[in-house]
Amino acid sequence: MANWSDPRIDGGPQSTTTVGRGQVAVDAGLRAHMLSVYNYMSSGVLLTGIVALLFAQGGADSLAARIFIGGGLLKWVVMLAPLGLVFWLSFGINRMTETTAKAVFWGYSALMGASLSFIFLVYTGGSIALTFFATSAAFASLSLYGYTTKKDLSGWGSFLLMGLVGLIVASIVNMFWMNDTFSLAIAAIGVLIFAGLTAYDTQKIKSLYFQLAGTQFLGKAAIMGALQLYLDFINMFMFLLRFLGSRD
Repeated sequence: MANWSDPRIDGGPQSTTTVGRGQVAVDAGLRAHMLSVYNYMSSGVLLTGIVALLFAQGGADSLAARIFIGGGLLKWVVMLAPLGLVFWLSFGINRMTETTAKAVFWGYSALMGASLSFIFLVYTGGSIALTFFATSAAFASLSLYGYTTKKDLSGWGSFLLMGLVGLIVASIVNMFWMNDTFSLAIAAIGVLIFAGLTAYDTQKIKSLYFQLAGTQFLGKAAIMGALQLYLDFINMFMFLLRFLGSRD
């Protein structure tokens, strides 16, 4: 069988043209896929922000205040509903149509906005905006690194997963201990873990494209990729807010 990449084959210029066209087609497809992922992710973050702002309008009389200060069952419904949707999307994606997956993703983003609206009751609007722009800059840089680097980041997966599990355990412990120094340490570790996950997930999404290109699953893969990057962004934002946020 001929080796199409062997420069010793007769008719080299014709072969080079064919390979070049194929590479251009792959690059165009990859760019379109990544653009789709980033568009879904950005729309999700935007929807979350809009819903959070709407829930926080009115200060002490806002929906956010009634939910989180008033307490009761509604507070837990608003906090836990996004978790239910993200599990449904993650484990049920193969049985969903692409349209249903999009609806669940945007529904999840909206519920996250309601869940995160409490930050406007705790921190000043200026510090929230500053943290958002800082997170955006860091996310863009880290995702660009994950997309362009030639280094294989797959080895980071196990390390980051263990770190994430440890972070969850430490956060649960601190819910009862309520130590400010320990809380800041958790926030610092959280920023580092989700910074690493941003680069790792971006490269994983890029690699998955080459496995699914031309299949019916590529559209749903873009939604799941957007969900992964959305979670990286939101968690990095929330941990950074502990450092940069000024309390009202």
